[in-house]
Amino acid sequence: MTAPAIDVRGLVKVYGNRTVVDHVDLTIMPGRVCGFLGPNGSGKTTTLRMICGLLTPDGGEGTCLGHDIIRESAAVKAQAGYMTQRFGLYEDLTIRENLEFVGRLYRLRNLRRIVDEALARLGLATRQHQLTGALSGGWKQRLALAACVLHQPKLLLLDEPTAGVDPKARRAFWDEIHALAAQGITVLVSTHYMDEAERCHEIAYIAYGRLMARGTAEEIIAGSGLSALLATGPGADRLAPQLRDVPGITAAAAFGTTLHACGPDLAALWQAVAPWRNGGLRWQEAEPTLEDVFIHLMGQAHDNALEPA
Repeated sequence: MTAPAIDVRGLVKVYGNRTVVDHVDLTIMPGRVCGFLGPNGSGKTTTLRMICGLLTPDGGEGTCLGHDIIRESAAVKAQAGYMTQRFGLYEDLTIRENLEFVGRLYRLRNLRRIVDEALARLGLATRQHQLTGALSGGWKQRLALAACVLHQPKLLLLDEPTAGVDPKARRAFWDEIHALAAQGITVLVSTHYMDEAERCHEIAYIAYGRLMARGTAEEIIAGSGLSALLATGPGADRLAPQLRDVPGITAAAAFGTTLHACGPDLAALWQAVAPWRNGGLRWQEAEPTLEDVFIHLMGQAHDNALEPA
């Protein structure tokens, strides 16, 4: 059997009295796209950095690309591409100059050919002499991805790569991600977008340092134990604030002009919405969405930022 690209167990990272990553296990096979989701401050970035050897764990162990993440971190870093949340290339260099600079850091041979191929693959060739600082967010994103894959890594770690990018650019980016995965590259990508999570082969949901759900989108929804009711009619989308604190309801959110109310017990859910079943609203059972599940899980998690320093 093929060995996992990522196989880590019990990862722990502590800053002061705060445990920002709390015994996280994660196994990802080669060529898979895994979405890494969770609220801000949940330890996603810290976990990514421990996996690729940029941070040393305070506890736990594991391998990445067959190398020990602690003892062989240099070997891991040489075969991984890491795209940070913030754009990290030089804005006063051109697109081509930035890629050539990265290529020299990796001591790549045939650098001109490699850069030419990267420019063509990501549609940057016609802009290669443009200053990076003048690029829009979508074009900067393409350049950052080109820099990450210039040395032909076996693993891509992408930290919220599409934040602030328009939908068309996001779709083009994800098409490229799946093309890279088809070549055998493993991708671990953190995101807040539910549509992006659903494009991943599998999902890992972390909340305040703890891994709370793992599997495909369908498996996570099925394993949540949630029931959902859909309300339609005049003012349905305005009910969420009134319903969120009602016993039996763990999540309530507007979806356009409709409303989703969720809870772990269907009978209790129907009872909870009883006062709002008249007045022109129509209620019916529905399938919980991935967003419903994540809001529910977030409500169950303990925010470790509230712990005393």
